[in-house]
Amino acid sequence: MTTLPLDLRQLRYFQAVAEEGHMTRAAARLGLQQPPLSQQIKALELQLGLQLFERHPKGVRLTEAGRQLQLESNKLLQDMADLQQRMARLAQGERGCVALGFTSSAAAHWFTPAALRECRRRYPDISLALSEANAADITAAVLAHRLDCGLIRVPVSEPPELLFETLFREPVVLALPVDHRLLRGRSATPRLSLADLHDEALILARRPGAPGLYANLLAQCEALGVKPRIAAEVDRMMSNLNLVAAGAGITVVPASMQGTHPEAIVYCPLKEAKLLDAPMTLVRRRAAPAAAVATFLALLAEFAKTQAGAG
Repeated sequence: MTTLPLDLRQLRYFQAVAEEGHMTRAAARLGLQQPPLSQQIKALELQLGLQLFERHPKGVRLTEAGRQLQLESNKLLQDMADLQQRMARLAQGERGCVALGFTSSAAAHWFTPAALRECRRRYPDISLALSEANAADITAAVLAHRLDCGLIRVPVSEPPELLFETLFREPVVLALPVDHRLLRGRSATPRLSLADLHDEALILARRPGAPGLYANLLAQCEALGVKPRIAAEVDRMMSNLNLVAAGAGITVVPASMQGTHPEAIVYCPLKEAKLLDAPMTLVRRRAAPAAAVATFLALLAEFAKTQAGAG
């Protein structure tokens, strides 16, 4: 025996008749003539092999089979309504998944956790898949579609398939071990210059040979005739600060990273900070994003415009 799939339209007709208890009133509610509605109900009964209604002079009443179908079809029609609503939210960009990568220095700025909280508040049906990596790996992951977007500082490469948008900028500071010679005999935190880096052990977060914040730092030093010693190159700025705290050298970080290892590091303003400010850069693909990703990108742009200055 071949069983035909149930017609949702017939189930909606059935629900109207069950709720009204009268064919003519149900037909008026549905915007139909009464004879076609009666034919649809009869077709449903034939398909199921069950009598769903008992006719009486004032209308119709549900049989036991009809009451069971009413319970089950209520669930099914509600599930369909919920599914339609979820799909509508998906199409409107209010539901879906966004895979975001960020560097340790991007995560250290208040903007990043605040923007993520705002996304969860406004769009609870958008799930965020978060990961931390260096700028080079994030750029490669966005290019390879493993990430939808990333928050980095200065790009280390700029493939033509990607867009790099500066959301805002912040100053940089020098991070020195608490017992560094440049701090000795000073009662207050000094304001230092790039010239103070001459022959100092410098710790850099960069991929060898790639541009970035530290490439700009070295270019400025070279222009001034300042020659620091490269003591170490690491993948992440947080590793920079760990080494500074251990007394291995000094580094330059965005001002928002101040406060890391406060017992072991002193953060000093840099006179040439305007030449070396640290951007917050959004990296994404040029191609049109999925709806949920577009919603998230719009929120980041709006949040940066309205909130970044408040931090």
